[in-house]
Amino acid sequence: MTTGSVSPRRADTRRNHERILVAAAASLAETGEVSFNAIAKQAEVGVGTVYRHFPTPEALILAVYRREVRHIVDVVPALLEKHPPDEAVRVWVTDHLAHYMMTKKGLADALRTATASRGELPGDAFEEMLGAVATMLEANVAAGTVRPGLTPVLVMRAFGGLLWLDPNGDWRSDAASLADLLWYGMAAPRG
Repeated sequence: MTTGSVSPRRADTRRNHERILVAAAASLAETGEVSFNAIAKQAEVGVGTVYRHFPTPEALILAVYRREVRHIVDVVPALLEKHPPDEAVRVWVTDHLAHYMMTKKGLADALRTATASRGELPGDAFEEMLGAVATMLEANVAAGTVRPGLTPVLVMRAFGGLLWLDPNGDWRSDAASLADLLWYGMAAPRG
């Protein structure tokens, strides 16, 4: 084996890990419940494999939450590279953040149960979200499209309205309308 290569077993382990997280996210978004047997079946792995990766339902729920956060945070630099800052915010809100918020809505009860002993959600995930919002804000302030002085925490609170999207309705249109409303509140004054 050469330096930097990955053994087939390790690659298979990573694939199984991701398949389990995808299946768990779908299950939690739909039902808010964790059934290791159902998740194993959906992920096409044995139930023992699920337990090896996630020894408790709480560990699985928190891993799903962190995965969802990582996905919406990691896309920010690519959006800012591909789009002007103002358009990057709109795409992020309507195509990424809205989906996350609807998934989180389905996860809410499970997350509360999983974090009951700790009392709160993992702070690192919230900090990562704030960092993504700060990056978007800084790019837009530099471009003159957003008024300076907005804090990431305030903007995140405003994004909380996405929790009210109906996943069974026209949520994309509603998310776009909400993004427009928020944008007008954040926009730099026109002179």
